[in-house]
Amino acid sequence: MPAKARMALPAYQRIQRNIRKTIESGTLRPGDAVPSERELARIHAVSLMTARRALATLEHQGIVERRRGVGTFVTTPKIHFSKLMSHTEQMRSRSLTAGSKILFANIIDHEEEATARLALAPRSQIIKLERLRQGGGEPFALETCYFSAKQFSGLLSKPLQKDSLFSILERDYDVELAYADEEVDATAADPRTAGLLQVPKREPLLRIRQVIHSTKGTVITYMLGLYRSDRHNLVIRRYR
Repeated sequence: MPAKARMALPAYQRIQRNIRKTIESGTLRPGDAVPSERELARIHAVSLMTARRALATLEHQGIVERRRGVGTFVTTPKIHFSKLMSHTEQMRSRSLTAGSKILFANIIDHEEEATARLALAPRSQIIKLERLRQGGGEPFALETCYFSAKQFSGLLSKPLQKDSLFSILERDYDVELAYADEEVDATAADPRTAGLLQVPKREPLLRIRQVIHSTKGTVITYMLGLYRSDRHNLVIRRYR
């Protein structure tokens, strides 16, 4: 960013940018202490109120946490489910490098629940894609996606290892994603899932069953995700 543009930023935003860069570079890691309000005010030659605002905003964004009487610390990165986003987009929003390992990719015809959720006839051929989703080199989730094999012919030959699945659907199949109907509950990690996600057996996981629709109202995919509860937050707005 040009020097003039940096100077045009409000002081509290410059402090936030500096702290973010320190975290992204690995100089500060989850659990490490962040300079106090007084230290930040001195380092950046700003008022205590400005430094306090910078930390408060970072805390609201989930990047740091302030512990009363102790200090401010870098949080463990978490993904917030607030909109329909691909894994790549979620990771990018938290300045993390997205990674994906394909565990299973084939055409099947024997998973009745997935077929039904895709609104297909029984025994229809469907694509099953199971992937271990990673962020910053750490496992974040185990996701299994199902698609109509007829509607998405050739999907398994796409660069699923490195490209965003949402991007592939939009670019190669002219699909415009609109919304998802979701069922959310908790489950315990079985031995296989625990090993993949690097958590203890029976560890609580966030389970989301998601049916994603296009702007035309058609079902595009059914996704079953098992998410590490220490890496994800589900934020819900309720109205009275």
